[in-house]
Amino acid sequence: MNDLIEPKARPMRRRWRRMAAAVCVSATAAAYAGASGCSTLAYPQSPQYGEDGFQNERKPQPLGWRQTSKLWWDFLVGGKPKGTVPAHAIQVQPLSPGQLAQAPDGTVYRLGHSTVLLKLQGRFWLTDPVFAERASPVQWAGPKRFHAPPLSLDDLPHLSAVVLSHDHYDHLDRETVIALAAKTDVFLTPLGVGDRLVRWGVPRERIRQLDWWEHTDVDGVQFTATPSQHFSGRTLFDRNKTLWASWVIQADDAKVFFSGDTGYFDGFRTIGDRFGPFDLTLLECGAYDRRWQDVHMLPAQTLQAHLDLRGRWLVPIHNSTFDLAFHGWSEPMETLYSLSQGAGVDIATPVIGAPLAIRQPEGTQPWWRAE
Repeated sequence: MNDLIEPKARPMRRRWRRMAAAVCVSATAAAYAGASGCSTLAYPQSPQYGEDGFQNERKPQPLGWRQTSKLWWDFLVGGKPKGTVPAHAIQVQPLSPGQLAQAPDGTVYRLGHSTVLLKLQGRFWLTDPVFAERASPVQWAGPKRFHAPPLSLDDLPHLSAVVLSHDHYDHLDRETVIALAAKTDVFLTPLGVGDRLVRWGVPRERIRQLDWWEHTDVDGVQFTATPSQHFSGRTLFDRNKTLWASWVIQADDAKVFFSGDTGYFDGFRTIGDRFGPFDLTLLECGAYDRRWQDVHMLPAQTLQAHLDLRGRWLVPIHNSTFDLAFHGWSEPMETLYSLSQGAGVDIATPVIGAPLAIRQPEGTQPWWRAE
């Protein structure tokens, strides 16, 4: 059995864990219900900033109080169906500093959830780093990892940049960021997220905050913050005070799209027209539900986003690490894998920690079927 999966807890402990898990998704319910945080016009220069904070190009469809209450009930009391957590340890390929040093340029590694390590231009870049045991505001409760990271924070190489998509707990972990500050040259963030890092002690001069469609160069690699359809906030009271974004990553011999979190929207086609084709798209597929598909894509929408972006190879992320929804833990990978094969789309599904060549990511298998 996976020692990262907790044994059956007593009812009261399970209730507290469900409550902590709900904190990680409660902002979704608040956003759909139309709850508004206390905001001021902190970023008047941004076209994305309005009276109630940052906003999407298309406003998500509100759930309504009845659906919102049902969502809270499901998380806090109703429980989850069987299969949202793997029964056995999932496959992870350990990584070492030596392996990373010897890896060729154009190599990418899934480290779990949306944490991806890229080697470009002889340097390393990391997306949405979460090395904590739980994606939660506290480490004694909340969604727990299905697997350990394939390498430790100490074993990570020096990073030219950490690239952040937004400030939710499963994408931005405070302790991880603080640990990485000593070995990271630049933190690239959407507007407002960098200000949060400054409050955590990261020097402001090492932070670059970008609005949608703005770009910056770091060590010969260009990063462009592009739109996504999501929301932000780490409590019920700071909704949309920071921006969310996807990222276009352009090196001399590779072009990669990193989605962060997003629902499906017309922006994918615009990004594809302006920056495509992409050698590789790192697209979210996991923690979805039809009740919140405006901010998290369903598998068929992930496939369509890849086509809109004019991507060559599709790599699904945002799955296989945390229990954040009601679907089976392997359902996102299995469903998207089958849809992609049926549509003739090249999909790569590397084992966590395994190297993948950005331009020729062949030879991967549906590893979750062996679990």
